[in-house]
Amino acid sequence: METIQISDQEFTQFQRLIHQLAGISLSPAKKALVCGRLGKRLAQHHLHSYGEYFNLLTDKHHQDELQMAVDLLTTNETYFFREPKHFDFLRQQIKPGRPFRVWSAACSSGEEPYSIAMVLADLLGDSPWEVVASDISTRVLDKARAGHYPLERTSGISREHLSRYCLKGVGSQQGTLLVESKLRGRVNFMQLNLSKQLPVLGEFDLIFLRNVMIYFDIETKRQVVQRMLPLLRAGGHFLVGHSESLNGVVDSLQTIAPAIYRKP
Repeated sequence: METIQISDQEFTQFQRLIHQLAGISLSPAKKALVCGRLGKRLAQHHLHSYGEYFNLLTDKHHQDELQMAVDLLTTNETYFFREPKHFDFLRQQIKPGRPFRVWSAACSSGEEPYSIAMVLADLLGDSPWEVVASDISTRVLDKARAGHYPLERTSGISREHLSRYCLKGVGSQQGTLLVESKLRGRVNFMQLNLSKQLPVLGEFDLIFLRNVMIYFDIETKRQVVQRMLPLLRAGGHFLVGHSESLNGVVDSLQTIAPAIYRKP
């Protein structure tokens, strides 16, 4: 099958579209990524150019295809207990005796919120606690809700957590792992676009917004964080990825440790 190339003009159209929809800034270096992610969709619709596909996406009768394109262009790499020091910090913040709520704000395929849930279940058991997990991509949210992963993606989970919260596949499911249903039931997954007005979610003790702001320009970062901060309780903590910083983004938070901030 012939590979269809994307012109500079067509790429600019997709840059504007994904920024408008999701706040994501695609650099010119991402041209190959756009082709790699969307090429099969052109073939699916028997289209001959990215311009034709763009016109399809902007037709209001193809909202499902627009969501598919957003899903394909916003999928991020994730794994269980990524950046382990953040989970050590989470353990230190949990105080038995009162409800504890955590928001995994760019949860991708679910490894982060399930990691959080394992820590909360360890320390709080059946006490009141909740993990809210959101993402813009419906496709990864479907994977996250299922809680079903290839074994090679679960190497970050300790042996203790594996035995306590996971089921190893047998027979036709060999080579996979399922997060057990009780833990899955404590994670509330929802589709949410951080670059738009947020719904009423209540207050959180801790917000994870990790490894997503690298895709935003500085103004989008400011707007996203300003929308989220009212949902963080006073004394609560805001965590970003270790390669990210809130310097120049917000000045109302105190830096506690690398990539960890506190709301006074």
